[in-house]
Amino acid sequence: MELNDLRIFQTVAVHGSISRAALELNYVQSNVTARIKLLEKELRTPLFYRHKRGMILNPEGKRLLMHTREILSGVDAMLRSFEDTSSPSGTLEIGIVETVNALPGILSAYYSKYPQVELSLKAGVTEQLLQHVVDMKLDGAFVSGPIRHPLIEQVEVMQEQLVLVSKSPNFTIEELTQRPLLLYNKGCGYREKLESWMKAEGIIPKHIMEFGTFGTIIGSVAAGIGITIFPESSVTDLAVGGTVYCHRIPEPFREITTIFIRRRDAYVTSTLQCFMDEIVARSTSGHVR
Repeated sequence: MELNDLRIFQTVAVHGSISRAALELNYVQSNVTARIKLLEKELRTPLFYRHKRGMILNPEGKRLLMHTREILSGVDAMLRSFEDTSSPSGTLEIGIVETVNALPGILSAYYSKYPQVELSLKAGVTEQLLQHVVDMKLDGAFVSGPIRHPLIEQVEVMQEQLVLVSKSPNFTIEELTQRPLLLYNKGCGYREKLESWMKAEGIIPKHIMEFGTFGTIIGSVAAGIGITIFPESSVTDLAVGGTVYCHRIPEPFREITTIFIRRRDAYVTSTLQCFMDEIVARSTSGHVR
């Protein structure tokens, strides 16, 4: 069994298609098909359910994918360890929740020191980004915390106040039962805080509309469609301009902590270590707000 066969298998598993995997890998389809069949022969078991529109992992395929991710991540970490120098370089894949107000400052400081590093940012909700870090699809992520997970190491970045955001300056708690709530998808830390508060108050929302981006949510609030919840710092400029209005919620539901997480047992490259050092330096110096 060759490592490249595992990379081919992983790509087919992700795309669910021989043709799309071949396109990404720049292989001919027949070569990809042959390597998958060889892998199944070596393991003495089928790895996919085949159908007209593609391929879906069967239980044995899912088990192999789990081992494959661990093996390839370990090999990649080993290669990076030999390539590491005192001057960070290469790609750093970081996950973010969209409203991390401190992120531009951290990125700017890091870029100015290490311009040869290519930062790849992936936006998502806390639950999704946590899983990507656990699966080693991301080097680290900014999420809502704290996180309790045996594989996760975390460092606090900043604490903020959550506020309800609406189009109207006048707000009553009854509006939560009368107006739609405009929220990120399930797994968002802000949404969990709001839902915990509503549960404690016995509030049943009229309707929840789910969105994937900050811009869409805040634009819909500004249009008067409904109410949302965000860190106050992320909507300060809009509130000052009168585009939206912020409303306090009670403790302990208004406190939110942003943390940076990474997988505890993953190899820490100099690229990632310098990034974490920058986070800590800005936090302790008071530059993170």
